Amino acid sequence: MMKMRPLVLAFSVAAAFAAPAQADTIKIAMIETMSGPFAPIGQNQLNTFRMFTEMANQQKWGGNHTIEVNAFDGKGSPQESLNQLKTVIDQGYRYIAQGNGSGVALALVDAVNKHNERNPGKEIVFLNYSAIDPDLTNSKCSFWHFRFDANSDMKMEALTSYMAKDQELKKVYIIGQNYAHGHQVTRAAKEYLKRKRPDVQIVGDDLHPIATVKDFAPYVAKIKASGADAVITGNWGADLALLVKAAKDAGLTAKFYTYYAGTSGVPTAMGGATAGMVKQVAYWIPNNETFAGKEIVEAFKKKYNDDFYVQDIYTVVQMVTKAAKDTNSADPVKVAFALEGMKVKAINGEVEMRAVDHQLQQPLYISTWAKVDGKKVKYDQENTGYGWSMDQKIESYVATQPTSCQMKRPARPS
Repeated sequence: MMKMRPLVLAFSVAAAFAAPAQADTIKIAMIETMSGPFAPIGQNQLNTFRMFTEMANQQKWGGNHTIEVNAFDGKGSPQESLNQLKTVIDQGYRYIAQGNGSGVALALVDAVNKHNERNPGKEIVFLNYSAIDPDLTNSKCSFWHFRFDANSDMKMEALTSYMAKDQELKKVYIIGQNYAHGHQVTRAAKEYLKRKRPDVQIVGDDLHPIATVKDFAPYVAKIKASGADAVITGNWGADLALLVKAAKDAGLTAKFYTYYAGTSGVPTAMGGATAGMVKQVAYWIPNNETFAGKEIVEAFKKKYNDDFYVQDIYTVVQMVTKAAKDTNSADPVKVAFALEGMKVKAINGEVEMRAVDHQLQQPLYISTWAKVDGKKVKYDQENTGYGWSMDQKIESYVATQPTSCQMKRPARPS
């Protein structure tokens, strides 16, 4: 018996000093447009984060770790957003989230890179849910940045592949907001259409100031005069709502190929008069092939009296909590390494955070604005009686793009 005592004591000491299970809170600062004309989208995104963080905490997606998101108004401005970044760093946030505006995202990723280089042990991770300038995962790629939306080249690849099949398409007009995203959409539209349909003529190419045009009638008059069969636009928020409304008022019959016609305010502006005329490319629609996500659509509507459409925020919360659980850590460096190459089943199907550039690979959907019929179109938007009717699901490998990313990684933590 005496010989056993040191062994028992050793086990007792080991038990006493065993590391307890971590139970940290992953605090995310959402730096977003919470005021001005684009505020309704920012509020919708914040509510989406709230719903999924609540769900994640209740269901213990992160194991012992919880997740929390708080909003800081960047006002859609790179400088204001950088000021907010300083504020959230001072408050101890180690994760930021942003999406509305690639110009803002480019400024933030540069600032995050500099901060992390100067402050080892206090690194920040940037979770991007809708800033889709391709440079963010190409020439400007960063280990600290993860994009959960499809970039604009991926979306244009899908959209132009669909458009190329329309033999009646002869003339296309391109219009967009005059900043990084608008320029990338214009470039990609021209390049991809030339490759797939060299017979199609680009009859106009306009870039307008973002969030300042109140009357799009002059732009619509130019589109009408051009004889365009189709309009391609990367516009979003009030800029898209006002553009579509002006087109409707002018009796423009050209089809609109959009990225963001399903976002706040646009469905109401479209109404029934544009049924069959407006199409969009998106990573998910409520009226998908299996109505995946319908429980969330219904719960979000009931809770917030608004439409759920920022589906990739679910993927953000899903992946970040899984990374925390897998590593038993809320440390940004460990979580970032765990996110690389991660595969999960999201609402829109199997997705993968590509390790080489941190660009999420996911299916895309082409859909058309149509009247609710209770069969193909069960869910409307903004109580209009109209919603998105699925035309085609495009699998991840079709829209995937090569990357020029040359990523510099920190040392992997032990």
